[in-house]
Amino acid sequence: MKLSIVIPVYNVEDTLDRCIESVLRQGIGDLEVILVDDGSRDKSAAICDEWQAKDAHILVIHQENRGLSAARNAGISRATGELITFVDSDAFLKEGTYSGIIALAERYDIV
Repeated sequence: MKLSIVIPVYNVEDTLDRCIESVLRQGIGDLEVILVDDGSRDKSAAICDEWQAKDAHILVIHQENRGLSAARNAGISRATGELITFVDSDAFLKEGTYSGIIALAERYDIV
């Protein structure tokens, strides 16, 4: 079961690497991470591009600033996973956060 993780990005150069690293450390093989740069004015857009260049799980979308909801919707429109979730770009995940959710989704065949 593929998991799509949408991360809206706007001027978060100080926290973005930590966020992405925590997502990639989830130990999930079948995932995609969609970084939606919502017109950042700092180095966030470049950080997104660097991550895309070094990890095949990452897709970057650049758009003009349209706000959080528009960024999430842009990510949803490109997602290919059976499950979609969101992470704020100034947050980070504890290891194993998604493994329980995926196990329950598979157990109860919710997709």
